[in-house]
Amino acid sequence: MAEPGDQDKLSDEWGLDEELMNAAGGSDSAESDEGDGEGDEEAMSDEWAAALAAGTDGDDNVDRVLNQDEIDSLLGFDPTAGGIDELSGVQALINSALVSYERLPMLEIVFDRLVRLSTTSLRNFTSDNVEVALDSISSVRFGDYLNSIPLPAILTVIKAEEWDNFGLMTVDSALIYSMIDVLLGGRRVGGTIRVEGRPYTTIEMALARRMIEVILEDTKKAFEPVTDVTFKIERLETNPRFAAISRPANAAILIELRIEMDDRGGKVEILLPYATIEPIRDQLLQMYMGEKFGRDPIWEGHLATEIFAADVELSAILHEAKLPLSRALALQPGETLMFDRAPSDPIKLRCGDVELTEAIIGHIGEHVSVRVSQPLNPPRVTMAAFEALDEKKETR
Repeated sequence: MAEPGDQDKLSDEWGLDEELMNAAGGSDSAESDEGDGEGDEEAMSDEWAAALAAGTDGDDNVDRVLNQDEIDSLLGFDPTAGGIDELSGVQALINSALVSYERLPMLEIVFDRLVRLSTTSLRNFTSDNVEVALDSISSVRFGDYLNSIPLPAILTVIKAEEWDNFGLMTVDSALIYSMIDVLLGGRRVGGTIRVEGRPYTTIEMALARRMIEVILEDTKKAFEPVTDVTFKIERLETNPRFAAISRPANAAILIELRIEMDDRGGKVEILLPYATIEPIRDQLLQMYMGEKFGRDPIWEGHLATEIFAADVELSAILHEAKLPLSRALALQPGETLMFDRAPSDPIKLRCGDVELTEAIIGHIGEHVSVRVSQPLNPPRVTMAAFEALDEKKETR
């Protein structure tokens, strides 16, 4: 049986209170007495239940309540998250249906070209040192984006004429006032310029429209290696409700550009719904410009050479007539079949079951000959049929 000194040592190791250890020690000392042992066991079980309810064992709490930070993390409502890529919990499951822009590799190349082009254009436009940077390309839902736009801002509804659909360009107030300050010769004041409590004036809207036209012209040039498209300004809005160009649940691609002019600047965001870029989806799926998978020009040239050198058996069909089976079975040697054809009538040239052209029959010496009288019939199977077949295989 354990000595009192050993019990104190055990209580220090397990972190149990003195009353609990005394109860345990009492139960050990009363092993010989059955009646007292049952009472001690009940007392010890009551002590353990009380200890668990009071939380004396901090490592294994039964009823643990989550704090607010843990609840937010579980639901995915993280105020410090910067974008869609950082979502977690339930919010990540809800937004899992969004299509990732990484499936369109050519899109990033296009907007890298836009960064270089717009840097040069805006430097010429402002006669100032302008730096344009691509912050991010992400997939968002249209309704979530409209609700996240910081106001005041200018929302430009743009139309892609060749695609016959719309996009959205948002310019924040910091960039608008910085650009106006630069264009009108304002002083170089550090910090963010913020004017609230009034709508944009006519001059501010006109200068912002001119800057948007410059960016849209550069966007057109950025898309030229992929496709020809013209972006036109449909209208300018300051209320997100009036800039609804798609359903709130529809997926879209959001491109964030940061424009810096020394210690001033702001952001430009271009939103393109997936329905807008659907006409050029095949081009955006390419890994590099002019990519064509499944084509080998060396193999195609070799195949064409071998086809031209192949031997083909042609059949000259003078006439075809349909006879009843009884008439064909009743044919006798020496019997003559009359064809409704004249010697000058054209005959058909066939290769297997394919009719190639028509010819005139004649003879050269002791040999029967034919002279082609019409160009070859166009083939019924072209390369377009093979390309369509390849597309069907890819979709499967």
